[in-house]
Order: sequence, then structure tokens, then C-alpha cells
Amino acid sequence: MISDNAAFDEFISEYRWASLTTLRSSGSPVSSLVAYARDGDELVVSTPGFAFKSKSIERDSRVNLCIFNNEEPFNFVSIEGRARIERQDLVRNTRLVFQSIQDTDFQEPEDLEGWLQDQQRVIIRIIPERVYGVIR
Repeated sequence: MISDNAAFDEFISEYRWASLTTLRSSGSPVSSLVAYARDGDELVVSTPGFAFKSKSIERDSRVNLCIFNNEEPFNFVSIEGRARIERQDLVRNTRLVFQSIQDTDFQEPEDLEGWLQDQQRVIIRIIPERVYGVIR
């Protein structure tokens, strides 16, 4: 379990979109919308290796992933933790993300390995340290 709170843990498994906040070198936060997937008790995000979020995590591994639902009442679960950039096992972890968004217009590319290479993709792996939120 990612959270000792069963409702939070279920929420993390049920939803797929989140705001990922990383830190600039100045210490100021910057957020971006991401699709994520659960990999056991950790979370994974696929992103281009040249993206700001990748570079900022290499400099400072502290992140916040705020997961939200898509309708009122707007509930959320926020996960503070440490992240690391992975350049191995990209196919498996990227497939987890595509599976989590399979009911959207986003489709896994036919040549996933080629796409990963062309896009210079990496995996951001988030190791949760603190989980909190509001579920009404």
C-alpha cells in the first residue's frame, strides 16, 4: 500500500491524471500535468528526458504528485516523496502508463521501443514518503 488510509490508496489506484511539482534551482516550485501509473507501492511517469521535470529531478529529487478526480466534488490525494530518473526497463513501465490511460485518446505506439528512443523518454519513479488528501 502507498497509504495506510484505504480510501487514499484506492483513489491512487483509480485515477490517472496528476499535477507533478518539481523544484527549480532557485527552489521555486513548477508543476505540470502528467499521466501516472502505479507500480506496486511506487508511481511511474513517462516523459521526455530533455523535459524540465526530468532535469529538475536530477538536481533535486523532492517532488509532489497531486492526483485529482475529474468531477465535483473535486477530491485529491497528494504524495510527497523522492523521485529518480530511470533509463532502463522503459517498455514495461511505459506500458503501465499507457494501460492506465487506455480509455482516453492516447494510444500506445505500434513501435513502442522506437517511439521511446525517438522521444528520448525516461521514467520518473516516485517513492512516496507522505500521503494526504481530501476525499468527500
